[in-house]
Amino acid sequence: MAIDVKRHKKKVLDQKPNINLVPFIDILFTIMIFLVVTSNFSATDVQADDSDVVSDATGKPNVTDVSGDQEYYVVPVANLHKVTVNGQDRSDVIAGGAVGVQAKVIDEGQVIIKPGEIEITTPAGISPEVAVHRPEL
Repeated sequence: MAIDVKRHKKKVLDQKPNINLVPFIDILFTIMIFLVVTSNFSATDVQADDSDVVSDATGKPNVTDVSGDQEYYVVPVANLHKVTVNGQDRSDVIAGGAVGVQAKVIDEGQVIIKPGEIEITTPAGISPEVAVHRPEL
């Protein structure tokens, strides 16, 4: 008895793949039911804190409303590589992508945060050395 290889090869090549979606749909619905049963859909009432409200249109937080009596506040910026205070480069005070800025400078001065750099203009009477310092990590 001879084996017809050509006919068998043609039969195999002519077959179309058959994908059964029933198990996929069963698993999908099981996951959806699990998520619905374990989710918490209760509404929560969130009280707005007065310290979160910005008092003017500058976008700066009002440091006097923040709890605590810190003289310097840490300002983290992603990929921080340059800090300029009144035109003077103070990049030596960067530690861990952050810099410490004096509270009075934040309140009365101007702090401009750009990608990778911070430009600070201090109020009168504050030197660049006092305005920023290296944060302790």
